[in-house]
Amino acid sequence: MSSRRGFALLEVLVALAILGTAGLALVEVASQGLVTLDRAREVEQRVADEDRLLAAYALLNRRDLGARIGWRRVGPYDVRVDRLDFSLFRVAIGPADAGPDLVTVIYRPGPGDGE
Repeated sequence: MSSRRGFALLEVLVALAILGTAGLALVEVASQGLVTLDRAREVEQRVADEDRLLAAYALLNRRDLGARIGWRRVGPYDVRVDRLDFSLFRVAIGPADAGPDLVTVIYRPGPGDGE
């Protein structure tokens, strides 16, 4: 009978070790989930800021866009405006330490193009 009690105690200890390991794994998964959620919130905020900046550039007329050709730093973002032809401008916006996240082409007709 004594060996059965010892074996039952051993079974309980093994079960507790398995549950402890599973609990640690669950805590690690939850921790990684929170890190991923924070990173996703940062990216979402950055893209929302870039979208507002791109919308502001989209409201500019041809003359103002022409005056902004090239790249410039606007807050933490790099903005690059290129003239593709007389009426088309390419605007690219992204973080200063990386490439562009958002790119669009803006059409602004000139004299004789229906302006």
